[in-house]
Order: sequence, then structure tokens, then C-alpha cells
Amino acid sequence: MARTVLNCLRIALIACALAACARQEPEQRLRAEVAAMQEAAENGQPRAFMARVAPDFIGNDGLDRDGLERLLRGQLLLNAKVGVRTGPLEVEMGQGTATVRFTVLLTGGNGRFLPERGQVWQVTSGWREHDGDWQLYSADWSAAGER
Repeated sequence: MARTVLNCLRIALIACALAACARQEPEQRLRAEVAAMQEAAENGQPRAFMARVAPDFIGNDGLDRDGLERLLRGQLLLNAKVGVRTGPLEVEMGQGTATVRFTVLLTGGNGRFLPERGQVWQVTSGWREHDGDWQLYSADWSAAGER
């Protein structure tokens, strides 16, 4: 009897955990997308990074999606090892859109113990939901302290 009760509790807990994973809140999914982009950049995977960028992306000085991809690929070619460390994300949710502000430390170099280059940036990014997925549609960045 006790074993049956414990098995039922186990099954109920597993079902609750699976339900929680399946229905993440929009902000949780957005934070996961930002983290996935960070991981893709660090792992030298431009295709995975760009999969989250909207076709109509616009960045600094009119930089479009193709320009962003060229910029990313250039940095990955220039640096054997790229580091991306974001500060806390400040997320403002809207109706199907969101703004995410954060600082990011970007480092690069030959992959040895210490990076050869680094810069801290202030980033403001615009996101929208499209078919249940978040897409980055705008970004504005400047060297920390310039704003």
C-alpha cells in the first residue's frame, strides 16, 4: 500500500515537472533565447546564433541582418576563442514584444589562458514573438560609459 502511494506521488511529481517545462512563461523563454545566443557565439556557431535573428533586423547605423551575420563571422574568424559574459538582464515585457537591456563583456583571442582583446558594451535589444518563438528584431549597442 505504501509503495503504491509513493509510486503515485512520484508519477504526479514527474507529470507536474513535465507540464512546467512544456508551458514556460514568455519571459523565461526569452531569457533562454538570449542564453542560447550567448552559447552559440562562444561555441563558434554563427548559424545557431542567427537562427534567432529576424529577417528585418536593424542595428546600429542601419546594420541589417546580413551585416550582423558578416560581423559575427568576421569576429569568429579573427578570434580562435570568443568569450561572451552578460550582466543581469533587464526585461520589459509588452504584448508579444519585449525589450532586453544588459551589459556584455566580449573577449577574443587565440584561445590561450588570457584573452587578448576585450570590451564592455551596453546593449538594448528589441524582441518579438513569432509563431511561439522569440526573434531579435533590433539592437543598439555602445561601449560602456559612452551613453
